[in-house]
Amino acid sequence: MTCLNRQRSIAFVVAGVALVGALTAAKAQTIYRIVGADGKVTFSDKPPASAEQGKVASTGVGAAAAGAAAGNLPFELRQVVAKYPVTLYTGQECSPCGSGRAFLTSRGVPFSERSVSTGEDVAALQRLTGDASLPVISIGGQRVKGFSDTEWTQYLDLAGYPKSSALPANYKNPLPTPLITVQKPTEAKPDPKPTQIQAPEPVAPAGPSPSNPAGISF
Repeated sequence: MTCLNRQRSIAFVVAGVALVGALTAAKAQTIYRIVGADGKVTFSDKPPASAEQGKVASTGVGAAAAGAAAGNLPFELRQVVAKYPVTLYTGQECSPCGSGRAFLTSRGVPFSERSVSTGEDVAALQRLTGDASLPVISIGGQRVKGFSDTEWTQYLDLAGYPKSSALPANYKNPLPTPLITVQKPTEAKPDPKPTQIQAPEPVAPAGPSPSNPAGISF
């Protein structure tokens, strides 16, 4: 594929993503881990019908933090972030992950970072991308596997991100968060019953005895 055809292909993909809007992009960032009554673990992009179905883990935390931080961005950049939020999936001791993080930071791209470190994280990443290779960058609903400054630049340019940083001087990206955070269903605790104090039983007054017919006591 020639460079021109590749650029046209990328432009077509990014333009297609624009049609689904920010809601579809946000939905792509959420996946649920469900443990059934039989102990079987499944992953789904739809939440369980009830907490009784098992443990639920959502991956939307990082996206929510990035959205909150985006409120301080310049208007034009805020619009781009709303349409094409950027999420970076990284792992420990991953040199390309560090290169990708540095690239986004130097260009001034606001992004949320999701760390992949546990077996559950890897399983969720495979659900999202089809394999466990890192890093992965998500720009709106489009995901790119592996770090390539040339390829990442093409996608960010077509999405409308500035070529140089337009971030405020005090802007900081949200801290990395685990891809999967398991939340156990909470069980309602019974209200403590108030302590009941029993009144002493009334003592019948002693009646007169044969030796004390008047019932006199001292």
